[in-house]
Amino acid sequence: MANPRVLVKRRKAVRNIRKITRTMQLIATARFQQTMARATASRPYAERITELVQELGGAGGRVEHPLLADNPQADRSALLVVTSNRGLCGGYNSNLLRAANEHLAGHESVDLHMVGKKGVAYFRFLGRPMARTVADFPDMPKFADVEPMAEEFMAQYRAGRYSAVHVVHMRYLSVASQVPACIQLLPVRREATAEPEPAAEAETQYDFSPPPAELLAELLPATVKVRLFQCFTDATVSEQVARMVAMKAATDAADDMIKLLSRHYNRARQSQITSELLDIIGGAEALK
Repeated sequence: MANPRVLVKRRKAVRNIRKITRTMQLIATARFQQTMARATASRPYAERITELVQELGGAGGRVEHPLLADNPQADRSALLVVTSNRGLCGGYNSNLLRAANEHLAGHESVDLHMVGKKGVAYFRFLGRPMARTVADFPDMPKFADVEPMAEEFMAQYRAGRYSAVHVVHMRYLSVASQVPACIQLLPVRREATAEPEPAAEAETQYDFSPPPAELLAELLPATVKVRLFQCFTDATVSEQVARMVAMKAATDAADDMIKLLSRHYNRARQSQITSELLDIIGGAEALK
């Protein structure tokens, strides 16, 4: 039987840990509500502007732009991986890094761009060279924080350095579902869907004003920036959901441990009292 004093100290330590995990759960819940509002508000705009650009880019093959064209002469591609700066968020980072490793295994000559302290530390441990490391990215990024990164990728793609630019991030579907996703940022392509393709229809004729080149010169860079910003907002809200779930599980486990330690303490204390009573009774009988 354990010493009651030891059990009391352990129970006190677990209670202190429970206070911390409960507080972190409440903080993650509050941040999740803020980030979810941003993610859900920007997603319709990002999806619609992407669809518009894709329709313009495929309008009878009359529209051309460097961000729509392939770079067959480029022998390298770029991969941007968005991880978190902090831990205690369950399998969030491990799932992202697994998806990144799968992409790297299937592609050769990839320049790795890392965002987040956890991802940077992981690839440094593996000895994987990284073209860029961003370990001080804000926890709640703004559009102005993401815009320079998108402009740099577009400049490098126009210069013919990369054949493609991909982004690995955690895609937010719902509170109960977040999945690691790898999207192609450049060149701009229509994302594959599981829905069946509609029946072939007559080709849509477009009348452009201003001309298509002027339209895409404005819309395509904005589309790339918005899509990249949507990746970061999805990653932020998914991180808060993962941390909220992980801290709730830790709090529930602490509650169970406190109950278990309380039972062990009660049994140990009862055994100690019984032993003391037997000693008293035995001493009294010896004095007779």
